[in-house]
This record gives sequence, C-alpha cells and structure tokens, in this order.
Amino acid sequence: MSMFRYVKVNTLVKSMGLVLVLYGQQSFAASVQLDSIIVNATKQDTPASKVDAAILVKTAEELALAGVTEVADLEKVFPGLLIQTRGNRTYASASVRGINSPNFYSPAINVLVDGVKQDNAFITQKLINVERVEFLKGSQGSLYGTNAQAGVINIITKVPTNDFVSLKAVGGDFNLSDFTVSAGLNKKKSSHLFSINNGASTGYKFNTDYNITNVFYSANFDFQTSCFGFSRPKIPQKRTLSIMAGLTERKFGANGFYSSPLFKDQYEEIQTSVLGLNYQFRISSMTKVVAKAYWRRNQDEYVFLRFQPEVFRNMHIGNTGGINFNAVSYNKIGQTGFGADISRVWIQSNNLGNRTRNIQTAFLEHKFSLAKDRLHITPGVQASYYSDFGSVFLPGVDANYTLNNSVSFFGNIGQTYRVPTYTDLFYQGRTNIGNPDLKPEIALSYEAGVRVLEKGFKFQASYFVREGSNTIDWTRTSAMDPWQPNNLIKLNTNGLDVDFSMNETWIPSGNAYFGFNFGYTYLDQETTVDNGLLSAYALENLNYQLTSALSFTTSNLAFSVNYRYSDRVNLDDYSIVDTRLAYNFTVNGKGRQITTFGEVSNVFNQEYRETNLVIMPGRWFRIGISYHPKENKKFDREIKSVRRF
Repeated sequence: MSMFRYVKVNTLVKSMGLVLVLYGQQSFAASVQLDSIIVNATKQDTPASKVDAAILVKTAEELALAGVTEVADLEKVFPGLLIQTRGNRTYASASVRGINSPNFYSPAINVLVDGVKQDNAFITQKLINVERVEFLKGSQGSLYGTNAQAGVINIITKVPTNDFVSLKAVGGDFNLSDFTVSAGLNKKKSSHLFSINNGASTGYKFNTDYNITNVFYSANFDFQTSCFGFSRPKIPQKRTLSIMAGLTERKFGANGFYSSPLFKDQYEEIQTSVLGLNYQFRISSMTKVVAKAYWRRNQDEYVFLRFQPEVFRNMHIGNTGGINFNAVSYNKIGQTGFGADISRVWIQSNNLGNRTRNIQTAFLEHKFSLAKDRLHITPGVQASYYSDFGSVFLPGVDANYTLNNSVSFFGNIGQTYRVPTYTDLFYQGRTNIGNPDLKPEIALSYEAGVRVLEKGFKFQASYFVREGSNTIDWTRTSAMDPWQPNNLIKLNTNGLDVDFSMNETWIPSGNAYFGFNFGYTYLDQETTVDNGLLSAYALENLNYQLTSALSFTTSNLAFSVNYRYSDRVNLDDYSIVDTRLAYNFTVNGKGRQITTFGEVSNVFNQEYRETNLVIMPGRWFRIGISYHPKENKKFDREIKSVRRF
C-alpha cells in the first residue's frame, strides 16, 4: 500500500485551525480603492500600488460576492492559484504558477493568518471574520524562507468595532448542513471575538461524509504608555496585546483519497489546537516592533479500513512552539525591516518514531527611496539554521518604479529553499521507502511586471522565470519497483500571468455596480528526470489557466457568475461555472440585517478531477440565511466614497 497518504506529518508547523468569519458586516455595493489598502504580507506595511511583486487583494465584500467561503475557494478570484482537493474538500494542496510540492505538509506556498505561518492543512478551513486576503506571487524566500517558493497568501482578520451577534445557517444537496454563531464585544480599550461553526454532509458518494467543528476566540487590548529616547522626552504611544485561541476537529470518510481509487474504506480524524500572543509597540517614534509567541498541536489519526482500524492505522501527534519578532525602522535613507524566529518542532508517530527539529531564522532588508520617491529598491536576506540540515542564506532584491499616479513597474529576484519532510526521509513501507540522504531543494526566481490603477479599473501583468535544482520527487525505474524520493528532478519554468478588473456605476445614485474580472496564467515548464526514472509528481501542473467573473450589485442585491478553465499536463482539462444570488434587507430599521442567498457549484455538472485519484462532486445546490449587524453609517459612507477593484 502506498505511503502517499499513510504518513502525514508536518515537519515545520501545524495548522492553526482557525475559523475566520467572512460574512460579518456586509454592504453589497461597498467599494474599496486598492491604493488605500496597506499590504501586510511584505512585513513592511506597503500600499498595494507600490508592492515590488505581483499582488492581488480581495476584500470581504468581494469574497462574499464570489461565493468564497473557505480558503480552497480562493482560486475563483486569484489567477494562477490552483487548489487541488479530494471530493469533500477536507484535504487539499496548493500550486502557484505550476510550482507545487510532492508532500502535503511541506507546501510550495506559505499561508499566513495575520502574518502567522500556517501549513497546507489550513487550505481546507472556513473564512470567518475576514477583512481581506492578500495574494503575493513569486519567490519570497528572503522574507519567509522555506516553503515560500511560489508565493504567500496572507489572511487579515477583522477587529470588532462594535458589539454584535451574527448567525448563519446553510443547507444543500447531499444532506449538507452548516451553522455558525459569532459574537463580538467592543470596549473602550479592548475587543473580543468568539465564533463556533459546525458543518456536516453525508457525502456525494459512498464514504465521503464529513463532520467539521471549529471554535475560535480572539481578543485585543489597547493601552497607553511611554517610550524613552536618548535625551528625549517621553513619547506617548499605543501598545496592543492580542490573544488568539482555536480548536478544529475534522472527521471524514476518504473514499479513494489516498494511494488508489480502489481503496474506498479509508477514514481520518484530525484535531488541531492553537494558542498565540501578539504584542505590538514602538521603541521610538520611528521604530515599530511586533513580538509573537505561539504553540500549535496537531493530532492526525488515519485508518485504512474505517470499520476495521486494526488492519492499518497511523497516529501522528505534532507540536510546534516558538517566539519571533519583526521590527520596522524609518530613517533618513529609507526603511529597514528586520526580525528573528526561534521554533521547535517535535512529533510522535507510530510509523516515523519520535523526532525533533530546532529552527533559528533571522531576516534583514532595507528599502531605499530614490528619484524623488519614485524608485524603491529593497535588498534583503534571510539566514536560517536547521538542526538536521545546517545553515542556509536566501538573498533577494525587489524594486518598484512609479511612473505616474496610475502606472508603476515592479521586478524582483530571489532564492527559495525547501527541506525534506520526515516522510521523505524515513518512511518504510511495502510500495514506498524514504531516502535519508535527501538534500534540500533550491530555486532561483525572477519576475518583472507592470501595474495600472485607475478609478474603476485595474490591470496587472508579469513575466516570471524559475530555475529549480535538487527538486524532490518520488520516482522509480519501473512499475514493479517501490517509489522513493530523490534529488533527480530539474524543473525550470517561465510564464506570464495577467489580471484585469473593472467596476462601473450603472445608475447616477452610485448604488448599483457592474463588475468584471479576468485572469490568465500561461506556463512553459521543462522537466528533466535523470536516468529515465518514472516521476510521480513532476507533471502535476498547469499549461494554462483562465478565470473570469461577472457581477451586479446594489445596496440590497448581489448576483455573480464565476468561470474557470484549467489545462493541465497529465490530467484532463475542465471548465467549471459557479453562480450566487443574495438579497439583503434591514430588520425593522434597527441596524440589523438578514441576508438570504442561493448558490450553485459546478452549474453544468462537469465531471472532473483536481488530482489523479478522485472524481469531484457534480452540481451542488446550497441555500442559506444569515443575521448580522449593519455597518455603521459613518463607515458605510467612507467605504462607498471610493471604488472597489
């Protein structure tokens, strides 16, 4: 039996398992100017128009309009992002610009929540209490190190601005039910958010049922204090302490999810816990510091036969604990960012044994502002030490040139790095064996692009190149041999991606909008496998991908249609159409709203696969209703004064 699923151990960090409320406070016709958004994924807060890489940002309103309710849905709105899921979407991996990973728990893209790194398991999580999502494409090794080969997804959560209670209920085909309760409390110097969610379904075919429960709590405490400078008076400042705790439990049937479609009785239960502290302060008027401490625990139990667990069972318990800080200092020659992270990962596994990894990381970058602040150049480097692989240095340089108020050019070059997982190194099975002699894989990436921002219009295009060496892939010489990972793959990629969007007012009052989005990604990938070996993953990538969306919104009505087409190297092409209709009305004029909605996934009942194992569900109907507070009038006026892209 294959180990491509039997062993799932996170070698770096386990998913935080958060539930993030997306539908909290909606106004369908609200719009946000892209240039007014400050991007946090760069670690130096930067206006989206001046980011030195291809960047896409979607607000909560845009995500709700597109029917994006979980991380795996983001491929609807982010061109170049491919989410590969299995059936009931309880297990997924991400690929960006054709870059993926042969191991689920060592992804090629970093997923962050408020700047805290997650792993691939987070891709299956619900989006609740989200302010916006940032998608930073391309190599980010100098900032985020390992696993940032293809880019970064940063999910920014909301902080409650008033007291509220929100309720949501969804039902649909295959006995789908999904219920969420969320509450917020806002005081003068503190805010609190609590949510609980449960989703369940009997599944779209035998043994694809699931039951998922998420509990989440966060709090923010603001207080005034003073900081001291050399020979300076005390400087008043605001300090913020944030607390976060979450628990996720997933139970699901895994018919054909792992190893072979013939294995129909597989079953899995995963429980993830998280606790995090975040302290933000200034040590001077020109230097801001964010310090964090975190702990995550993940327990994963897998059985080959659901009702005969004694036949084959894997149990893995992983913990990650660490502290880090990031600082930004403004000075006469620009802006300096620096930080460090110290973490320890330890696992207990009945297959891989007990293992520990210690990691120390530091990064430094400086942004130079030249040509009357039109040209920004940011060199940077990250240095990491792994207790089992030694030291690595990942340099990079980013640049952005602003031609005028609408047009800017960007470019970057950087190195990325990925260490082998414990599965890659130590697994022993009948059809798969690990390779303790594996080396980390490394790649050099280049990118150049142009960005155009006008009122009601956005265009972005970029050309990219990636040269990969020592790429890890599972290979074998013939169908009779076991699979084994080797550093035998050379993977070079070049391509183009384009993103275009517009939003036009239909009536003079400005309360009705027509929106159109278009995205295209083209890839030309050269793969070399030494000695004629057969590859398990080298061809799991796109040739090209097209996404588009049409939407019509008013203050009470929202209608959207989303289309995506994927042409892949070794799997059949597919086209998927989704649609959503929602109506919003106020309850007794008291500032509380009820939203009713209906949505259809895979409208034309297309048969397709996102991986080579599992046929995805056909047409799936869902209807729902939510009760939530209306946005305050001042905020609503401010948000409507600009246009969303």
